[in-house]
Amino acid sequence: MGKTKYISSMGELSRKDNSICFRKDGKNVYIPVENTTEIYCLNEVALNSKLLDFLSKSNIVVHFFNYYGGYSGTFYPKEYLVSGKVTIKQARLFEENREIVAKSIVNGIRENMIEVLTHYYKHGKSEIKPILSHLKKDSVEKLDKATNIKTILSVEGDIWQTFYSSFNHILREDFTFNKRVKRPPDNPLNAMISFGNSILYTKTVTAIYNTHLNQSISFLHEPSEGRFSLSLDLSEVFKPVIVYKTIFELVNNRKINVNKHFEKNVNYCMLNEEGRRIYIEALEERLESVREHNKLKRKVSMKTCIKLDGYKLLKLIMEGKEFKPYSLKDGM
Repeated sequence: MGKTKYISSMGELSRKDNSICFRKDGKNVYIPVENTTEIYCLNEVALNSKLLDFLSKSNIVVHFFNYYGGYSGTFYPKEYLVSGKVTIKQARLFEENREIVAKSIVNGIRENMIEVLTHYYKHGKSEIKPILSHLKKDSVEKLDKATNIKTILSVEGDIWQTFYSSFNHILREDFTFNKRVKRPPDNPLNAMISFGNSILYTKTVTAIYNTHLNQSISFLHEPSEGRFSLSLDLSEVFKPVIVYKTIFELVNNRKINVNKHFEKNVNYCMLNEEGRRIYIEALEERLESVREHNKLKRKVSMKTCIKLDGYKLLKLIMEGKEFKPYSLKDGM
């Protein structure tokens, strides 16, 4: 997998010969095209069509975030792996077996939540035993009974609410959690969740760009115009493992501080530049961390596992093979 470049300062991005140049405060920083798959612009960055043409030819995806750390959009080069045959079969799978795929995703979310919470239960957080019990028993029963997408989404919502109820048992007191608030985040924890989920979503956008899958045909989320809804689907099972594990460890190891790493206003809360740097480094470290893959019999990174889930879905679409999303427990 290629590398990611984060740009957190204001400046200008342009093409210089066969490199990408970022200019700020009168100084140039060069980004090599080789082995770069995506660029994150986390501040105001000026660019031109000459650069966009160069990025497109180099198959480099660029993700844009606004001042508040919210995801604004993606520059998406022409799809070089587009396949009419895959798109037709993917649409047919949506029409005929959407619920089966959606259930697999929700069950994958549930299983990875259990693995994350079990770690804390084994390390003395006995208060979360009823939460684990609910995820292991009640959630499974509800998911088994769900027969349409509306009830499957209802079960997913219940699973997330159950997971959220563990936070005040796991996290330090200054990171209290009352409810999930997204736009805009209203406290440090919600700010970290929103920013982390956006990073993971965009990582999934890049991963799917490098497959034959159609980004607009999703199964759990409603397919819609103006967003890559399949990336929302495939990123869900990785949230407990990548985003929330990173948050738990940063908070409990006192690497992120409420007073030092956030900017707060009446209506919103966001990570400041130093907070974003610490958080991004931790997320990237987790994404690049490797573990043994049970089926491939070799070590793969978490970032590669996102792309592998795309390939698993392709196997279902083209060959009818069972789709089982990434499992932290199974190492695949």
